[in-house]
Formats: sequence, C-alpha cells, structure tokens
Amino acid sequence: MAEVICLCNEVLDVDLREYLDGHPIDSIEELRDQASICNKCMQCQELVEGEIYLARVRRQRAAGQF
Repeated sequence: MAEVICLCNEVLDVDLREYLDGHPIDSIEELRDQASICNKCMQCQELVEGEIYLARVRRQRAAGQF
C-alpha cells in the first residue's frame, strides 16, 4: 500500500522510489534542483533522504558494487 511521504506535495513513496530508481539522485538538494518533488518544507526531509539512500544502495547492488 502506498503511503504519502511528502504531505506538502502529496508525493507517494512508490512514486518517489520510481523516480529515484530512474534518476541518479544522491542528495535531497539534487532532488530539489531536478524535480518538483520537494519544496524545502523540511517536514519530510528524513523520509526523503532515507529513500534517496535506499535508491543509491539499489543502484550499487544492480551494478555489482555492493
């Protein structure tokens, strides 16, 4: 079941994961620069940073680096 990860922009966790899996984002700042997913409200920063980290781990595993 999808959960809302960013209340301000109503971003679902599955949508964020899909975006991160398709784009090599390594920080919340890059996410803010490249997508309108985050508007710096800071309420969801920990959740978003956690998803960015998990996406980075998935990319490393897929590349055989981890």
